[in-house]
Amino acid sequence: MEKIGIMGVGNILLQDEGFGVKALYVIKSKYEFPENVVLIDGGTAGIFLSSEIDSLDKLLIIDVVKAKGEPGEIKIYEKEDFFIDKLPLKLSPHQLGLQEVLLLNEVKGSCPKEIKLIGIIPKSIEAGTTLTPELEKKIPEVEKLIIEILKNWGIEPKEKEKSENPNIWWERKCKEV
Repeated sequence: MEKIGIMGVGNILLQDEGFGVKALYVIKSKYEFPENVVLIDGGTAGIFLSSEIDSLDKLLIIDVVKAKGEPGEIKIYEKEDFFIDKLPLKLSPHQLGLQEVLLLNEVKGSCPKEIKLIGIIPKSIEAGTTLTPELEKKIPEVEKLIIEILKNWGIEPKEKEKSENPNIWWERKCKEV
């Protein structure tokens, strides 16, 4: 059975930069996945993600991308896009690390044979722990894309009878003393 990874990456302290991580938490709260599917909070781990993807056959990444278009516009990239410099300029240091990780894994012979990146154009990457409204409203659309890609890969996530709290801890307000 193929091992599949779903990885949300981004900096949760820079508004829309945290989109990939938040999307991961949302799908985790709404779906049950077969045991051959792993959900990875990649955060800004960069090169340290190499060992996380060593054993994966397929990898789906959710992240923000700097590309032409409007905030909230969604782009889909394939594995070869990472290796032929087809991806747009990077937004942050973790993205460079992600490309390096995939190249490192390719050299090691442990890169997933299939990779898809769901990229979304951010509106703001200023300091802040909540997404802009433009990206917040795109979570359901990205959720549908994730499920569609997984179904194309032969994975049928089971929707939970009752969604759990996604526990987006970084968006909670601190209580004033």
